[in-house]
Amino acid sequence: MKFEDIEVFVEAVQVGSLAGAARRLSLSSMAASRSLNNLEMELGVRLVHRTTRSLSPTSDGEMFYPHAVSLLEGQANALADLRPAGSALTGHLRITASAAFSRKVVAPMLPAFMQQHPSLRVDLLSTDEQLDIVDKGIDVAIRIAPLRDNRLVARRLAYNPRVLCAAPSYLSAYGSPKSVTDLLSHSCLVNIGTSHWSFLCGEKNIRQKVSGRFSASSIDAIFEGCAGGLGIANISRWYIDPFLETGVVNQVVLEDAEPEVLSIWAVYPTSRLVPLKVRMFIEALERYL
Repeated sequence: MKFEDIEVFVEAVQVGSLAGAARRLSLSSMAASRSLNNLEMELGVRLVHRTTRSLSPTSDGEMFYPHAVSLLEGQANALADLRPAGSALTGHLRITASAAFSRKVVAPMLPAFMQQHPSLRVDLLSTDEQLDIVDKGIDVAIRIAPLRDNRLVARRLAYNPRVLCAAPSYLSAYGSPKSVTDLLSHSCLVNIGTSHWSFLCGEKNIRQKVSGRFSASSIDAIFEGCAGGLGIANISRWYIDPFLETGVVNQVVLEDAEPEVLSIWAVYPTSRLVPLKVRMFIEALERYL
């Protein structure tokens, strides 16, 4: 029984399609199909129901699946124990993050990580759309948002404090809000579809309705509007700190509340088997943050 065949079966069950498993494992569809057929022939049972669009485990497949995961996990742990400290990773790592976080954080930390692992290939997909990482064959997503998909697990990498800020020209023309409710009379720059900002007032979380003349789907566009004097923005510190330091924008401090602190998460498909390349990338990003 080959571990490569078992891996195709496990990935196919997790993704829900043989084509998806092939993409995740960098195999051709024909090679993935051959591996699954070989495993079924060796076990003497049918492991999956296959259609042109989807795949689901048979009763025998459901019974074999946890054992298959354990076998792969045991192999990975054994190889990790035998791997010399600091040895290089190999394979293909697929990452996704928002466009701004990719540009400001992930892309700058990747060169040093990849230099440590010269045989590792990395794809970084920068998009503000929350992709289905299981369907797209992505190994890990970096998100600053609540986790809604129960097929995924998440690890907090860092807290994500945010600040209210505005251009000096806007504050000179319209003044600075002193309380949360003062925001009602100001132009607030929000993500499209957002109608409230969350704040911490003492130990109480409150949601304040906000609106303005300009909204956008990316943090880059919101910042440009803010720097251009269109209103007040609520932006993560990892993005805005350099512009606060140079005076491009000024921090707006409320007397009765401060923006809610979110978290930066590494999100990956649910499985007891987390590839070493994923674990080591997450640890490197956590250290960088």
